[in-house]
Amino acid sequence: MVRAHSLLYAIFVCLIVAVLCAGLLYAANLYNQLNVYYNTHEELYIHNQSLVNYALGEMQESGSLPLDENEGIESAYETKPYGLLQLIIAHSFIEGDTVTSSHFAVPNTVDKTCVFLTNINRPLTYSGDVVLVGNKKLPSIFIKPIHIDNRPNHLEKDVGLVQVSETKLPDMNQQLKDAFSINSAQSFELQEVVKSDSVFFNSFRNPLLELRLKGNELGNVNIKGNVLITGTDSILIKKTARLEDVIIKASRIYFEEGFEGTLQAFAGTKIETAKGVKLNYPSALCVNNTYANKGGILLKEGSVVNGVLVLCGNEMQMLENNIMFIEKEGLITGSIYCTGRLVLQSDVNGSVYTNWFVHKTASTGYDNCLADIEINILKRPQFFIPLPLLDNSNKSYETIKKVM
Repeated sequence: MVRAHSLLYAIFVCLIVAVLCAGLLYAANLYNQLNVYYNTHEELYIHNQSLVNYALGEMQESGSLPLDENEGIESAYETKPYGLLQLIIAHSFIEGDTVTSSHFAVPNTVDKTCVFLTNINRPLTYSGDVVLVGNKKLPSIFIKPIHIDNRPNHLEKDVGLVQVSETKLPDMNQQLKDAFSINSAQSFELQEVVKSDSVFFNSFRNPLLELRLKGNELGNVNIKGNVLITGTDSILIKKTARLEDVIIKASRIYFEEGFEGTLQAFAGTKIETAKGVKLNYPSALCVNNTYANKGGILLKEGSVVNGVLVLCGNEMQMLENNIMFIEKEGLITGSIYCTGRLVLQSDVNGSVYTNWFVHKTASTGYDNCLADIEINILKRPQFFIPLPLLDNSNKSYETIKKVM
């Protein structure tokens, strides 16, 4: 005979077993749903990367991949200029879920030019230890030594072709010319929207946002993303400013000693860095001096630029109005384009295009002379793709940075 309380215990045990089984079934169902979610997301990410690769080959203003009938994934991409760079925004979506990525891209070109010196002045000469690795276009195929301060001379130039240059520099591409007139439909006072104790970020999925600087100093801010910072006349960028992937535009732009960031700067007259400024890849310092007064770019001792330096805008008869001065103990990795005079005292891992070299000593100056300098395209890192400066017909692009 079974006692009543024993039956009650059996029912209680069965209830516990039922709850445990239901919990296991529920957990298994959640696991299956989570597995489906992750698999779907993985397919979306793979599809999105394929879409980016497709956009790099087509490089149209907009486009899409054919519908994936098996997975039901749709897609769309758009491209637009961002200073010297092209911005690709790729969307891959399925019902209830979307993956979006943004990338900086540049033409996948190989610039083997070491030095392009226009044929408007005397032939190139050298003093001290000079290394020129890469193709060279010069007023004469002969590079003669000159003796300064009674020092021995040594030239290494065996790598690359040497040809006679033309009387003008290769034309800049249209995107570089247009970058000086970049503007935005959305404009706000910087001090009204940016707080010194927080990060201000504008996604590249949003329209370009212009932030107007009231005074002439930019400091104690942390600004990232799709932002154009403008000044009425000049801007002093303090070392306390943390800037990443932004564009700066003013008549004159100055960088305080110790500043480090990633940006594109476009000025109408002058850009000057203090000692020890470092600009990370992909950065650009560009001056378009269209006025009759003197203008230029000055990088003081120990400055490092990973990207491009551009000085342009003057007529051939006014070359002396433009001067780019790069002081010693710095390093340029990328390209230099100078319509005017170039005083080069730091090494270049990349290419140099100029009308006129100047070497200065304490007592005199020497036209078209390089002294104790190395210009070497083979030292440009493999991951480093030069930012686009010149006209070219190559429509193949490559991503250089993923941005938000």
